[in-house]
Amino acid sequence: MRVIVTAGPTREYLDDVRFISNASSGQMGYALAIAAQAADWDVTLISGPCALQAPSGVTIKRVISAAEMLEAVLEEWEGADGIIGAAAVADYRPKYRHPGKIRRGADPLLVELVPNPDILAECGLRKRDGQWIVGFALEPNLRELESARRKMEKKNCDAICINPATVLDEAWTELFLMDRSGEIHQRWTGPKLNVAAEVVGWIMENLVS
Repeated sequence: MRVIVTAGPTREYLDDVRFISNASSGQMGYALAIAAQAADWDVTLISGPCALQAPSGVTIKRVISAAEMLEAVLEEWEGADGIIGAAAVADYRPKYRHPGKIRRGADPLLVELVPNPDILAECGLRKRDGQWIVGFALEPNLRELESARRKMEKKNCDAICINPATVLDEAWTELFLMDRSGEIHQRWTGPKLNVAAEVVGWIMENLVS
């Protein structure tokens, strides 16, 4: 079983020293890579910038931007059986990256942002029979699940894991798993390493033929 796991944030640079990013620590993605490796899967971890050490026995590719993460994922996707997309990929990037450092001025600085590629949606377009995709969605209100359903359909996911913003940069998580039916079928809480093992177990029982 060859599996891709994405983890951590991306950085989208305004100039050579400033960037747009988010508070993701990468802990959930790294925990999933550890759990998948413990299940004897061949794991490639594609990680955005974070302070975590590479898990033992896992192949790691480090990237910075969403474009770099997309390129790394697509290099692996054709030969993979599945992907767990736990990375917190920036939705937008600056249209222009200024060389050097933008100097402070008296006037407001206006930055034009353009959408980043949707990495799991690109995998979904290339998905062949037997491959599976598990996505992650950060939802501020867990009672409003229509956004997660739309994401699952758009990305051609087989399941999507939904968690609240409060789990960012924490060692614990609360996670709800939605399958193709659009209904919640699992809820797990606890340390991210424990929850990651539950997610991998669910994948083995429900998506691996």
